[in-house]
Amino acid sequence: MNNHEFFTYINSLATKSMLYELAATPKPGLVDRSNSGAHNDMDIFTFIDSSLSINTYFCECAKVGYEYNEDDYSNLLNSLRPIGIVAEKKMFEATKGVNTHKGLIFSLGLISAVSGVIYKKTNSIYINSCKVSRLMREVAKGLTNELSNIENKSKLTYGEILYKKYGIQGIRGEAESGFETVLEHSLPLFISLINENKYHINDILVQVLLSLMVNTEDSNILGRHDIDTLIYVKEKAKHAIGLGGYLTYEGQNYVREMDKDFIKRGISPGGAADLLAITIMLHMLQYGNDLRGVR
Repeated sequence: MNNHEFFTYINSLATKSMLYELAATPKPGLVDRSNSGAHNDMDIFTFIDSSLSINTYFCECAKVGYEYNEDDYSNLLNSLRPIGIVAEKKMFEATKGVNTHKGLIFSLGLISAVSGVIYKKTNSIYINSCKVSRLMREVAKGLTNELSNIENKSKLTYGEILYKKYGIQGIRGEAESGFETVLEHSLPLFISLINENKYHINDILVQVLLSLMVNTEDSNILGRHDIDTLIYVKEKAKHAIGLGGYLTYEGQNYVREMDKDFIKRGISPGGAADLLAITIMLHMLQYGNDLRGVR
């Protein structure tokens, strides 16, 4: 595989990660194949259009990572910002102003760039998730420091508002930790369920999402609601898992009722959904793009 083929390969993994997350059904309160969740400004076609609009972005990120020659990896993020801004603009144009993938443009873009750095060193397309996490911590080091200097800002971003109100570091904190939530919770579960070769990939993805809902301080929920709603979501997801999650008949019925409940309450666990896409991406980087499972 030559360099261009590798960059294209990384691009395909990132795009597939977004589309697999989108296709997983049911996802309580989220856009999926059954409904638009708690959203009235987007549906599955909005997400497809968005995914296609940024389809070459991750290829560019991998190339930037591969060509990065500095010893200090903290500057890699600055190298990615210009193409990230262009990708966001393309997304908003495709969705007519709806934010569908801003979080994943940041997260999967970083992972794609880090993959390029590692590939240059190893010349292997199989990239260990722990290596990605370690390098990610170097790249994103100090990222949350931006949140400590917001007192005198006149206009705050969505993430800055949440930090000021709840002390939640959001996606900045996840990246700075090397996506610790994914490495410790969702990725091991994903690997285990796939290796059992007993479950359909859709059911595995929903099960992993439930785990993320329990273990994530979801900034999307806090932004739309409050801390009590976040606690409510965690309790519902825990109860679902206690019933076997989406791997048992009883659990499946409960998750479907969760979906109806979250839609009624306007709850959308978008932070957990983004981490699900990241989980898929890290798995494919390590094991290849054939996500096994009973089909």
